[in-house]
Amino acid sequence: MARCYFCDKHTVAGRNVSHSHNITKRLFKPNLHKVKIKEGNKVKRVYLCTKCLRKVEKVVG
Repeated sequence: MARCYFCDKHTVAGRNVSHSHNITKRLFKPNLHKVKIKEGNKVKRVYLCTKCLRKVEKVVG
């Protein structure tokens, strides 16, 4: 699975625990978006989480 380019967020494993205490495995997935960003003179396509998406200068188009 993809990771956030800046903060390195990625899918992590955990457990669902029901009221009767049955335990099943589950995944916690971050809200990632594939965007174009400017880094120096180059344009890169990277995955960013929504928190980092607000902080970064994006390329329109």
